[in-house]
Amino acid sequence: MVGVSERPRSGQPPATAPGPAGRPLLSLALAAMLDEVHAHSGAVYLLAPDQPVLEMAVMAGMPRAFAAPWERVGLSAPIPVAQAVRERRLIWVSGEEEMARRYPRIAVVLPYPFALAALPVATGATVYGAVFVTWPDAHPPVLSDWEREHLAAACDRLAVRLERAAAERRPVLPEPDLLAAPPAGGVTGTFGSVEAARMTARLPYGLASLDLHGRVSFANPAAAGLLGLPVTELLGTRLWTAVPWLNDPMYEDRYRAALLSQHVTSFVALRPPGEWLSFRMYPSTTGLSLRISRARAVAELGRTAPHPEGTQSPAGLVTISRVLGLAGALTEAVGVQDVVRLVADEIVPAVGSRALMILGSQSGRLHVLGHRGYPERAVEEFHGTPLGAPTPSTRVLSTGAPAFFESRQQLERLYPVRQAVRDGFAAWAYLPLIASGRPVGTCVLSYAHPHPFPADERAVLTSLGGLIAQALERARLYDAKHRLAHGLQQALLPRSLPRLPGFETAARYLPATQGMDIGGDFYDLVPSRPLAAAVIGDVQGHNVTAAGLMGQLRTAVRAYTTVGQEPQEVMASTNRLMMELGVELFASCLYLRLDPAEGCAVMSRAGHPPPLLRRPDGRVRVLDLAGGPLLGIDPAATYPTTRVGLPPGSVLVLYTDGLVESPGTDIEEALAGLGQRLGEAGDVPLGRLADLLVEHSAAARERIDDVAVLLLRARGDG
Repeated sequence: MVGVSERPRSGQPPATAPGPAGRPLLSLALAAMLDEVHAHSGAVYLLAPDQPVLEMAVMAGMPRAFAAPWERVGLSAPIPVAQAVRERRLIWVSGEEEMARRYPRIAVVLPYPFALAALPVATGATVYGAVFVTWPDAHPPVLSDWEREHLAAACDRLAVRLERAAAERRPVLPEPDLLAAPPAGGVTGTFGSVEAARMTARLPYGLASLDLHGRVSFANPAAAGLLGLPVTELLGTRLWTAVPWLNDPMYEDRYRAALLSQHVTSFVALRPPGEWLSFRMYPSTTGLSLRISRARAVAELGRTAPHPEGTQSPAGLVTISRVLGLAGALTEAVGVQDVVRLVADEIVPAVGSRALMILGSQSGRLHVLGHRGYPERAVEEFHGTPLGAPTPSTRVLSTGAPAFFESRQQLERLYPVRQAVRDGFAAWAYLPLIASGRPVGTCVLSYAHPHPFPADERAVLTSLGGLIAQALERARLYDAKHRLAHGLQQALLPRSLPRLPGFETAARYLPATQGMDIGGDFYDLVPSRPLAAAVIGDVQGHNVTAAGLMGQLRTAVRAYTTVGQEPQEVMASTNRLMMELGVELFASCLYLRLDPAEGCAVMSRAGHPPPLLRRPDGRVRVLDLAGGPLLGIDPAATYPTTRVGLPPGSVLVLYTDGLVESPGTDIEEALAGLGQRLGEAGDVPLGRLADLLVEHSAAARERIDDVAVLLLRARGDG
């Protein structure tokens, strides 16, 4: 695709150069398009030069802040204008429920009733951008043929003009958005304007006019008195920033809802210390008229008629800020159970439900991935349900459409099979969990009492379903990766330690808490005859490559030991093998040939941390061993050996650097602390000693590296 690439980059919205008559091309084309199909807002996007990105060039009918998250849209984004360009066709979204289901990112930020159409602006071979237009939700759910024809023709005309501009190398210049300007005067003239001001000043209730940005352009004295600010301090400001007790996202949300839906919108607010005020907004395409009055009767009604236990007032519905906060929390969920916990802790209380169940599909059946608040017998009824069964859970999963049941009678009338499931609840919301265009599960929210689901609540819940689905898909991928990593690690490490003549043994392995949960640390015991061997090592990194190399090294050490090579030869052969593999990774290693009859060990070290030896009298020392460089650096490196006595009752501690190394920790102090714990532990079972050394290591608790520990206690009966 080739776009108009000659336009300058600046902070201003891009636009085309004036035509021969000096008229702005994009603004006029957009205004004509809105007028033809009776839409109330829209925008034109142009394809960025040499980038798969759509940039908003001009917007009409709404403040640009409403679409701020989509000023720049990647062509791969799940956004209508991007999809229209990708598929070169018109995209129609009939209302807030469909928006919530198909484009949850938009519905989360703009959970209001409106319809939207998006179209590409393209000629036969070149895409120049895209357009979207919106209507209030009073628009029929189907876009008519004549609307489709008018929109397509308007986009085609705009594409031809952009093609001509590109051919003539005319740059695209900044162009202002189309927002309705206040009238310069009226048909009644100045006298009429003065009389209108006098009339509004006589009224006992407050009147104010807000422009499309929400700024106060007029307020009568009654409005100023009710709000507690003089008119001069209100003019030019936004109510929710000028009036402290209106500084709540919920009130700005009502203003956005009125403009986008073009519906009369109301709310009540408490003016401290105890006066309730009623606000009613009357929107049009030029702004809003606001009426403010006292609402004592409403406040008294709210106090004398509380909502039944377990239900929620409309004002308690999840707000935009709360939904966005939940979206942020879901991005931090790692595994499936994290998602279940976050949904149970955040969504269930916010929407007033009492229980939650998240279902996935596997092998043609529903599986309960997690639940909260459901009795176990009800969970068993859901778990294992065939996907072809006539239940709301399977229906929602297969169709991708949400289902809301305000009462048990309504549910059982449509799904008689549910009569057998007595879960103790009286209303349900079944939300499809759709991620990457495919269903990944169903979220069931259950209510203790009959619960109506108005349109705005259905839209919010469906949007939440989209967020949960994306988090769940990530979590299931993480869990699968974790299981794969754990299984691979377990396959590469010894399943159990073989019995060695004259020695007790114990080992522990802990993966890093950062990264892929798999690493290059390894240990092994080789019960060869006549002398057994032990090895511990650490391949650089904690990923699949490191784990694969670790498996090769462990196998090589075992093979070289079995054929009878001496310790220094085993290390040299393993070093040459690493060089021949050409993996550009390094490894440290400590190899021991054990001789229980002589009560000693012959050790060879390749850049590995020195082992600790606790003597039978409890004294601990760090063994100063001769050695060579890390494996994989020098093919001609040699690895001298050191003979160390191991009297009966002595304990040898082999470990990788993850046990003692952490940011901000001095290695000498860490070794001293490890030796102190080893000396203070006493003559405890070897497995318990291994646990103590790991549990009390600061580096092992917050691991940036893997940890392997191998302990050997000389028995003296070899």
